[in-house]
Amino acid sequence: MVESDGVAKAFAGDRRAGDPAQALTAILQTQYLRYLIIASWALGLLGTVAWWQAMIWFVVTLAAGSIRGVVEHKLSHRVDVGWGMVFPAVATVTTAAWAAAPLMAWFSNSAFGQTLAVALIISGYVLVFAQLRNSPRQAVIISSPYGVAACIILFSLWGTPQFWSMLAVLPFTMACLFVLVTMTMLRERRIDAFQAHQAHLIEELEAARDKADAANDAKSNFLGVISHELRTPMNGVLGAAQLLSATRLEGAQREYLSIIRNSGDNLLSLLNDILDMTKIEAGKMTFEVVDVVVDDLQRRISGPFEAQAEAKGLTFVSELEGDIPAVVRGDPLRVCQVVQNLLSNAVKFTDVGEIRYVVRGRRISDRRVGFEFCVTDSGAGISPTDLERLFQPFTQVDASSTRRFGGTGLGLTIARRMANIMGGDISVDSSVGRGSSFTLTVEAEVVEWSRRVSIERVETEIECCESLRVLVVEDHPVNRMILEAWMSTASHVTATAENGQLSLEAASEQQFDLIIMDVNMPVMDGLTATRRIREGQGLNADTPIVVLSASARSEDHQAGLDAGADAYLTKPIDFGALAEMMSRVPGGREAVGRAMSPAEQSVAA
Repeated sequence: MVESDGVAKAFAGDRRAGDPAQALTAILQTQYLRYLIIASWALGLLGTVAWWQAMIWFVVTLAAGSIRGVVEHKLSHRVDVGWGMVFPAVATVTTAAWAAAPLMAWFSNSAFGQTLAVALIISGYVLVFAQLRNSPRQAVIISSPYGVAACIILFSLWGTPQFWSMLAVLPFTMACLFVLVTMTMLRERRIDAFQAHQAHLIEELEAARDKADAANDAKSNFLGVISHELRTPMNGVLGAAQLLSATRLEGAQREYLSIIRNSGDNLLSLLNDILDMTKIEAGKMTFEVVDVVVDDLQRRISGPFEAQAEAKGLTFVSELEGDIPAVVRGDPLRVCQVVQNLLSNAVKFTDVGEIRYVVRGRRISDRRVGFEFCVTDSGAGISPTDLERLFQPFTQVDASSTRRFGGTGLGLTIARRMANIMGGDISVDSSVGRGSSFTLTVEAEVVEWSRRVSIERVETEIECCESLRVLVVEDHPVNRMILEAWMSTASHVTATAENGQLSLEAASEQQFDLIIMDVNMPVMDGLTATRRIREGQGLNADTPIVVLSASARSEDHQAGLDAGADAYLTKPIDFGALAEMMSRVPGGREAVGRAMSPAEQSVAA
């Protein structure tokens, strides 16, 4: 009879009580092999007994096996320690049907009958012990019908010379079975040890993975805190510098003020590079897809560098060539970041000549366009040796440039990785003494091909804004003072609150035209306060709210918009952007939301 390896697992004394269910599953899976062996034994009997006798044995044994299968399936839902003894009992009864075959062959009149009987008994023992190799005790019990058949055959030979020959075969058979079981058990133990070792390694790997994930989360949280803690005092420094620049200053004082602003801007740029590199390596850099007006994107990219180039005495040329659509879908924030990095390097490392910024368009299909953002300078150029390590992190081609201009050496590394994530790349062509040319290639989906008449830009000078009632919610006293001072220059009426709870009280007592809400504050944070204002039916339920955050992460900006804010500003505050938003306040919440630049809107989309 054919049993399952799982039977031994189910009834061995060193196994868990829940293993019978697994054993039963294994038994049910071996039923087809069982029926095949029954058929092979029946064919063997046909050579020794009448066909109807072989057929009776085949039907009886097949029926016993089927009944056992049904019983085991019925009991599979009730397997426990008590019901566990049912399985060896059922298996033993089934073996009795199998053990009838060697008796039938032995007592037949066929010359082949005795040989077949011995072969069937030995094969029966082998089948049982091979299947129950992990539990010899259970194998002895379940194979007992073969022992009974062997005893009957042996006593039938009493008084004949064949008795002693048969008796001599028994130790040989037992020795073979012992060797089979022993070797199989040793192999199984090696396999079990290997599997246990694998399981241990898997547990260690999972523990290491969990530890690494926890470390990444801790790093992300740490960077978020560092970003906030650095940006908050920088807002005070740069904000005060902007206010101071609007006063009457002597030449030396303006020079010192320029140093303060430039140093603050450089520090902010370094912080952004480190945060971006960390997010890229952690796979957490987010890219958004929104509609982008190409002309607006072109002005946003080139605008800041025209004045920088002019201040150095450089010629700045900006051109559009080829098939340029009017509107495409992409991430303007990341494109701006990549191309502006290239322009920043070109202006920084060029002392004489010109900076040429060319955008070329190539129609791929009616709905697809390929862009080349090419930045060419007339600087010192880059040697072939330096080109090989140009895009390596924390690397600059000339160590003196670090001392002269500063920087982390991450700009080009971040730019190329961002380009790769967007499905593009950055190439460089340079020669010493003739300058360099960097090209960003990227594809985009076309929304509109025809050019639209550009809308006249909204004047952002603070003087154009009408007087507004503004609630400034900021826990940092320096930042609160700077905002109040800036507001007062345009005769805006301001009220202040040090935390979200106080802002709710102020908003319930007086209607405001605009609420500027910091995020991280004690007692109640700005996001909670924003949600409370929007959820209520108070005076300021529909008042435009601008979230003020020290975090540079897009997910933090999105959290503010999800809480009910209409726009956000990142510390240090760009007062030009704030002025533009305030100029749109009379148009309501929707108008304030549109005040964000296309790049900023992409983050919020």
